[in-house]
Amino acid sequence: MNPAYTPLFQPITLGGVAVKNRVAMAPMTNFSSHEDGTVTEAEVDYYRRRSKGVGMVITACAYVRPNGKGFPGEFSVHDDAMIPSLRQLAHTIQDEGAKAILQIFHGGRSCPPALVPNADVVSASAVAGQEGAVVPRPLEDHEVRDIVIAFGEATRRAIEAGYDGVEIHGANGYLIQQFFSPHSNQRTDEWGGSLEKRMSFPLAVVHEVKRVVRQFATKPFIVGYRFSPEEATVPGITMDDTLALVGVLADEHLDYLHVSLQDFRSKPRSKETVQSRLELIVQQAADRVPVIGVGAIRTPDDAIEALQATGAAVVALGREIIMDPDWIEKVEQARESEIATTLAKEDRERLHVPEPLWQRIVSTPGWFPGI
Repeated sequence: MNPAYTPLFQPITLGGVAVKNRVAMAPMTNFSSHEDGTVTEAEVDYYRRRSKGVGMVITACAYVRPNGKGFPGEFSVHDDAMIPSLRQLAHTIQDEGAKAILQIFHGGRSCPPALVPNADVVSASAVAGQEGAVVPRPLEDHEVRDIVIAFGEATRRAIEAGYDGVEIHGANGYLIQQFFSPHSNQRTDEWGGSLEKRMSFPLAVVHEVKRVVRQFATKPFIVGYRFSPEEATVPGITMDDTLALVGVLADEHLDYLHVSLQDFRSKPRSKETVQSRLELIVQQAADRVPVIGVGAIRTPDDAIEALQATGAAVVALGREIIMDPDWIEKVEQARESEIATTLAKEDRERLHVPEPLWQRIVSTPGWFPGI
């Protein structure tokens, strides 16, 4: 192995869980679960193929309530009946040597009406995500509290299914972000208004998840939180809003924060600075909580830059781990020149990509290079 890449292979302990290296598989929706929310064999095969090299696998998001299903073919953690299916996936990941992290999620206003009971799309307030989109029904106070409990119940199921941790999905415009955003949250009760009140729902979820871990976990269990740093809308989440949230989350003794970015080098749109968003977030976390960086990490040089230039503790590979499941092994064996950075239309079976995900890839020009 090239000695320059040694930092990628240093172990790290998150929440008392020993992770073998500094590279994670990023959470990516694969559209391939059964209609009832159970995991398919194609998904199990897909994750098996990608779990040998990385230190941990963060799964695609699993919805915590039936009215939180955001995608066709999304797997579920909303009911105890899901536990055997989820257990199979966790064991598959772990058997290949990676830690298994279940991402838990509610889509809020981003849920297609056809996927939720009675087409009842909900959010913090009656604000559509974009022009022409469905206007969601504002959640009542007791419903907000019920969803907080649902995140806790999802965590209990993840523990019973044998996962090494959960990642709370507070990014990409879904329900938790909808409560944090001044665009989608126009409430005047305890769940909205000021910046501090807009943090109430995210923090309530964090507190409930951690409470459940204390109650049910019999061994160390990771709790992470993913977020998007800015929104393009005005009003919307600004970089300063996010830095305030990071400061609060860092005080919650979470095991990691995971920044959702298209490019780890990207600069803030709402703040004048020469530093990248990831650098600012790592500085705000101030050694209180490890930060995972993601976005446009294709080569081992990119990964090293993301670690060393920003101070991130772990890097996550998304599209790259789909294009080359052997990315880690090739770096470790000094074969980085062999890393695949494009897809060809005949690659699906070789890469063990489920057909529904593959159809999304080939029908979305520019999403993956080469297709």
